[in-house]
Amino acid sequence: MTELGGYAGKILSINLTKREAKTVDLDKSLAFQFLGGRGFNSKLLYEAVGPDTDPLGPENMLMFATGPLVGTMFPTASRFNISAKSPQTGILGDTNAGGHLASEIKFAGYDQIVLEGRSSSPVYVYVNDGEVEFKDATHMRGKDVYETDDIIKDDLGDRRVQTAIAGPAAENGVRFAGVFANLMRAASRTGMGTVMASKGVKALAVRGTGSIEVAHPRRFERLVDEIVVEIRNHEQYEGRRRMGTTRILLMANAMGFLPTRHYTAGSFEHAEEVSGERLAEEFNVKSRGCFACTIPCSRFYVVREGRFAGLYGEGPEYESQGSLTSRTGNRELELALKANDMCNRLGMDVLTVSECISWAMELYERGMLTREETDGLDLSWGNGEAMLTLIEKISMREGFGDILADGTKPAAMKLGKGMDLTMQVKGLDLIMADPRGLKGFGLGYAVASRGGDHLRSEPFLELNDDPKIGEEMFGVPEATLRLADKGKGKLISYFEDWNAVIDALEPCKNIMQNMEILTFDRASEVIEATTGMRMTPAEVRLVGARIVNIERAFNVREGIRRRDDSLPRRFREEPLEEGASSGTVFDQEPMLDEYYSERGWDLETGVPRRETLEGLGLSKVASELGRIE
Repeated sequence: MTELGGYAGKILSINLTKREAKTVDLDKSLAFQFLGGRGFNSKLLYEAVGPDTDPLGPENMLMFATGPLVGTMFPTASRFNISAKSPQTGILGDTNAGGHLASEIKFAGYDQIVLEGRSSSPVYVYVNDGEVEFKDATHMRGKDVYETDDIIKDDLGDRRVQTAIAGPAAENGVRFAGVFANLMRAASRTGMGTVMASKGVKALAVRGTGSIEVAHPRRFERLVDEIVVEIRNHEQYEGRRRMGTTRILLMANAMGFLPTRHYTAGSFEHAEEVSGERLAEEFNVKSRGCFACTIPCSRFYVVREGRFAGLYGEGPEYESQGSLTSRTGNRELELALKANDMCNRLGMDVLTVSECISWAMELYERGMLTREETDGLDLSWGNGEAMLTLIEKISMREGFGDILADGTKPAAMKLGKGMDLTMQVKGLDLIMADPRGLKGFGLGYAVASRGGDHLRSEPFLELNDDPKIGEEMFGVPEATLRLADKGKGKLISYFEDWNAVIDALEPCKNIMQNMEILTFDRASEVIEATTGMRMTPAEVRLVGARIVNIERAFNVREGIRRRDDSLPRRFREEPLEEGASSGTVFDQEPMLDEYYSERGWDLETGVPRRETLEGLGLSKVASELGRIE
């Protein structure tokens, strides 16, 4: 074939200042080196967004990208990445979500959509196959995500159009506002909604009527059939189908790494009351899946009685469920559902919202914050009403909410206290797993390219706590023991490369990585059947390493060094006091040494070595970083 299968073959560049749009053909060498999705975005971000760029200025670019599996029948291929320089962290910003937007972008004819410049008045951008229109959005100012979706679909007379929306929090300049697709599919980490709103864009609306062809249909269909059978026969299938990620909460509690009352404990005495099991039994009414999904792991819930009777929505995922319960000390599941719904409608990252609230609660409990400073709110652990009030205040940048609206690190700087108690890395707030109980996850948080994040690595094998796996895969039994330190550099570099490949191909990571479906070996087969490109498993892994390294190069250019790859003091110095992970701390420096050695990065600075970058085909990047050093 002369053309690649799997890809739409076009990149759409939209200049909002000039209100112009143009398309360029997808470069085949780009596809071979970076595959798609996160890979396309990270390369363009490095090349086009320099270190002097204001994240909220017109020079920043906002990129939506899909992968070559999206729009085909490949199971769970429904994801998209949104990237820009982050207004929350000042470094690489990136976020990922599923649903139906990604396939619609492909059907409209594009692998990537790039927004640059700034509109002089509020607009939503309507991409209808090969046509681009700039629609007035003045009347949508201040409307929440759900309201905006309705208005756009009524305006276009098309209920099947797919939307990606910035809510009122983004319009108000909350630094951790997200972009929301299919109402509740949150691409919400690192403030990409804030960037979108800064460009005068309320939403991206997409309608496509095209299709995607693969290079070798029979081989592709055979692989798909094999994978579908493997997924449905997997031991995790039923649990994931019934509860999605909410199945994690009780397991995390039992293993002693469930963040409780702002990481002051690793287990929550009310875990059963806020569990995925209770959610499934009392509130869930049906399952929902993304495009091409074989495990409809999202759930639609209804609250039938009590003060929140009539509340309904999709989800929540484990991160939201745990963040709005154990992290803040809240034992009322219905209130957590209400809080999650508010974050979705207002368009905010629930992880950062909950960290802001639980951080403030700890300061309040310690006597470091007074009611006068919190607008009269009682921020005692578990005060759900105060939590709901603060969510609203943050979204409006009102009173104490204004202090929290940039994240915990800036809030601590404004207040002049509490910096040691902020649970963030490089400005991005941590997820719902205490790294004292999962050492590999902790190392992943420390080195992740977008800050304190697990999805850049997510070394799920630690949960097996099985030394045989560590020995077989890495020659180090301790690598897959969750409370051990040795071997974590090998573990994390491997999983970072794996996840980068999956983020480039854009199927669901929960299935393709966590269930060990799309290994490097199988990805090699799938890539050839889909695109026609022949890549050995080793070459597939090199794509992952290339993405990781160009992202590190972007951050190095922004000033990131080894000193920034550090977890909060609490995890390094204060052992957990009870539970299955008691007595443990995170011994950071030896793990960093091992990780940098595995990566081929300088041990002292954390900067990729010239020979490492050149070996990945990134010679130009190597020369630029050499000048920085």
